[in-house]
Amino acid sequence: MSSEMGPETRPKPAVPMKPVGMNPNLLGYIGIDTIIEQMRKKTMKTGFDFNIMVVGQSGLGKSTLVNTLFKSQVSRKSAGWSRDDKIPKTVEIKTISHVIEEGGVKMKLTVIDTPGFGDQINNENCWEPIEKYINEQYEKFLKEEVNIARKKRIPDTRVHCCLYFISPTGHSLRPLDLEFMKHLSKVVNIIPVIAKADTMTLEEKTEFKQRVRKELEMNGIEFYPQKEFDDDLEDKTENDKIRQESMPFAVVGSDKEYQVNGKRVLGRKTPWGIVEVENLAHCEFCLLRDFVIRTHLQDLKEVTHNIHYETYRAKRLNENGGLPPVSAENEESHESNI
Repeated sequence: MSSEMGPETRPKPAVPMKPVGMNPNLLGYIGIDTIIEQMRKKTMKTGFDFNIMVVGQSGLGKSTLVNTLFKSQVSRKSAGWSRDDKIPKTVEIKTISHVIEEGGVKMKLTVIDTPGFGDQINNENCWEPIEKYINEQYEKFLKEEVNIARKKRIPDTRVHCCLYFISPTGHSLRPLDLEFMKHLSKVVNIIPVIAKADTMTLEEKTEFKQRVRKELEMNGIEFYPQKEFDDDLEDKTENDKIRQESMPFAVVGSDKEYQVNGKRVLGRKTPWGIVEVENLAHCEFCLLRDFVIRTHLQDLKEVTHNIHYETYRAKRLNENGGLPPVSAENEESHESNI
């Protein structure tokens, strides 16, 4: 009797198994699958924010690379910077925002530049203003979040991604590189990139990448994507490949086009020919672009919100005895309620 009623007597379905928790005996179409389209439509209407920080010594092509990444003049230097501008004596934080639209999707892109970083004779603690800025954005978001009458959509100025530019020395990381990444990897998603990779031979580039990875590992520096944040086996497999093979991305940036074999390509002209930015045989710009924009942009935002911001938030609430930080706006609304 029990063998007749047991589930093992049922024939196996010919179609692939449906996800666990989904009723296999639906009587008809419900429309659950339209949730993705609903989310897409809402995102199309509201758009989204992405805040990217660039850090590194002057002359490493930070502005050019950001312009190349987003195929538009989005960097600070593109908006009125001149070559006569002096290098600042201390690290400054400069932000510039643009709205980029592609395929009906709007993105408010904010590029945060850090002129003066690593350019002084004494670069001791020059990462501190950058860490302070990152934490100030978390504080700003936290204060908006705990307001009694808070906004429906809190403006997000938190830094989602920090591209850290490494000089193409071919030797090893400088103490400043290690110090910066050691301190900042705890508060922001750091993606290390080797700048102006066309100054190295292919062998030098491969060896330098391996040496940088080894030094980061020896110093306990976690760059994005961090191992402990892999959600599942698929993520782990994909991210392990990036961590072990691609990082740090050896890139070349250029916003100039040249004619190569009848096609217009972005590149850098040298006496020996054109270094094609979007040619994987020449540099890893395509890998970086696909990684930051096409496969991991949403994850960069989620890790910022769920890990870095939550860590900051928990710390601030603990410091305050479990109470939210009081802002002037909070006090005013509290008094008006009384």
